[in-house]
Amino acid sequence: MALEGSLTDFGLADILQLIYFQRKTGVLTLEGRMDRVKLTFIEGCITGAESRKRFDYNRIGKILLKKGYIKDTELQTALDEQQRTGIKLGHILLQKELVGKEILTDILKSQTTETVIQLFGWKHGSYEFTSQGVPQDRDLAFSLDTQHLLMEGLRIIDEWSVIKGKITLDMLFTKKTESPGYLTEDEQTVFSYVDGENDVSTIIDLSGKDNFSVSKTLLGLMEKGFIAAGREMPAVAEETAAPVRRPSHLMHYLTLAMILLSLVVSLLMMLERKENVFRNFRAAEQIGDLRFRIETYRLEHSTYPETLDLISQERDPWGKPYLYRASGDMFSLISLGPDGQEGTPDDIY
Repeated sequence: MALEGSLTDFGLADILQLIYFQRKTGVLTLEGRMDRVKLTFIEGCITGAESRKRFDYNRIGKILLKKGYIKDTELQTALDEQQRTGIKLGHILLQKELVGKEILTDILKSQTTETVIQLFGWKHGSYEFTSQGVPQDRDLAFSLDTQHLLMEGLRIIDEWSVIKGKITLDMLFTKKTESPGYLTEDEQTVFSYVDGENDVSTIIDLSGKDNFSVSKTLLGLMEKGFIAAGREMPAVAEETAAPVRRPSHLMHYLTLAMILLSLVVSLLMMLERKENVFRNFRAAEQIGDLRFRIETYRLEHSTYPETLDLISQERDPWGKPYLYRASGDMFSLISLGPDGQEGTPDDIY
């Protein structure tokens, strides 16, 4: 499947839907202004992520150390061996029986999930999906449900505007007090990992919570005066404002109307995207059911049905008939998706 282009034209949610519903195996590369990320898929499920900015195996050691799973001397010995042999740190720790397989895979899953979730904030960049074989790590293999991550990503997009631009993954925080007032359980967990060395992405990994929850909690702690950003934003020199002519009442109302119209259009676009996600899920379920009924028909009649009408007159979630073709010992079944045209990226198999 040839799939490449701009994220401005074809967003991450659309790309993940396509890969998931068509059960593709391969590598998706996304290139943005600040990062380059590679996601691997097997049968439509995410099996790995590499981020030039955020994800690397050495982070596992830091997380394990902070959580008390290994000692500093054990980590240093493993890192020295990694440097000599080139073997990934996780495998060395597993071979030496310093850390259990379940703990390591949980950390890898958490890091991969956060890497994917933060991609939903990308509005610009390029993508390229290459269908190819993807080797799985026999010792530390895992698979993430793309459908679940897709829904979680869309949820976070809706809520992210509260903290957008105020918290970044590489931001550092320091404690302004060691004995804050009353904290909720989530606040206490996040506060305990603030030490001036852990950036936001590390706190996310250590806490086991998602990007949005941790960022929202850090913002709350900062507003309460319990923590401070370790990296100060550059001050902007004040400028003497030129006299501004007050707009007329008519212009004021027109401006408000334009803002409201923009919000309504954005909301409608978001709802339409969500509706398409649910319709795609429904189409995939229907296709699975129809495939079962087609195979049952073959068992009973020793041949596939000539037309789909012989077993069902069901239409896809967009009200269009499914495209069915049978030839000898093979058949194909496709929903033409929202555009109703065959051979386009939104076709669902």
